[in-house]
Amino acid sequence: MRGVIYYYSGTGNTALACGYLARGLPLPVDVVDVTTARDVDLAPADVAGFATSTDFWGVPRAFEAFIERLPLQDGTPAFVFNTFGAASGKALTMLAAAVADRGFDVLAGHSLHMPESYPPMIAARMAARGAPGARQLAHLDAFVSDLGRRLVAVGAGGPAERRRLRLGVVNSLLPTRSRTTAREGMGEKHVAEAACTECGTCRKGCPYEAIRLEPKPVFDMSRCYGCWRCYNRCPAHAISTGKYRGGPFYPGPSEALRVKLGSPPDATT
Repeated sequence: MRGVIYYYSGTGNTALACGYLARGLPLPVDVVDVTTARDVDLAPADVAGFATSTDFWGVPRAFEAFIERLPLQDGTPAFVFNTFGAASGKALTMLAAAVADRGFDVLAGHSLHMPESYPPMIAARMAARGAPGARQLAHLDAFVSDLGRRLVAVGAGGPAERRRLRLGVVNSLLPTRSRTTAREGMGEKHVAEAACTECGTCRKGCPYEAIRLEPKPVFDMSRCYGCWRCYNRCPAHAISTGKYRGGPFYPGPSEALRVKLGSPPDATT
């Protein structure tokens, strides 16, 4: 039995968590970044995982578009996973519904609290730098262990045992926001030409192909979904917005977070 996890990660938090998941499952698992995977071949995979960061309490449009391109399935076992900063909202159930619409049989799902990567929330001192805590890591380990056990059972010809996805009261009450809300909140983007090194990091990393180089970055705001990826990842911090210049930034997972998610649970349990 073999698995694959398709993921969308704006700043690296979700990618790090997916590595933890893959190492903890009792089967070989490929981990694939959907922003670079143009061709999808699900044939080698017996089970598929779908993991994403949370975008305004929902699923990022880039990940929705990827799922919409997937070939229709006939009950392929799947699981869903999302990371979040301030709140998860309905991201997990929205993700499960999108995957189920493509014919996958969603067996389980989990949400993991991670450090906040959204600059306005960091500026509001809601960075959650210590996340995930010990309790959240214990819940993650329990999820990985339980999922692994059930996937082994499915691989042996047993029934597909499903877990109900639970959001909690607060998340269930949070509204679903328009995918353009983030872009509007971000405002127009600008480049400090003296600081820009024309490295192309922003263009290469944009999941919406909303940046071109002339040779400095030029932003097509009609295609932008306000993910802040270019702003956060610019190595020269040369990109500013209508409201933020010179920070705060979230360039990627800290060393402390990498240490936390460096050792997965025992895959044999």
